[in-house]
Amino acid sequence: MATRVRWMALALLAGCALPAMAGGDAEAGKQKAQVCFACHGEDGNANTEQVPTPPRLAGQHADYLETALKQYASGERKNALMAGFAANLTPEDRADISAYFASQGGGLRVIDWVD
Repeated sequence: MATRVRWMALALLAGCALPAMAGGDAEAGKQKAQVCFACHGEDGNANTEQVPTPPRLAGQHADYLETALKQYASGERKNALMAGFAANLTPEDRADISAYFASQGGGLRVIDWVD
């Protein structure tokens, strides 16, 4: 009985660890994201001279970026340019590109509001 409980506990812990181990390959993502660089910048810090300014991707959470790409591909998010790019991405491509931009610095900032 004690052995069965130990195995069940081990299986539970392993199951909890799987989402943490999931994710893309940032190096592969850099190669796959070449087309993104024109608007979002090579490091994900958008070219601010463009109007409208594309969103900064650097430092954003990978799961958020991956979800956004999936939503552009499905049409849940509306943007003709992004829909065209996202429609051709596999789930692995989305994970890799998201991992790459998430690994970049300088994008997200905390704004300290002063009253």
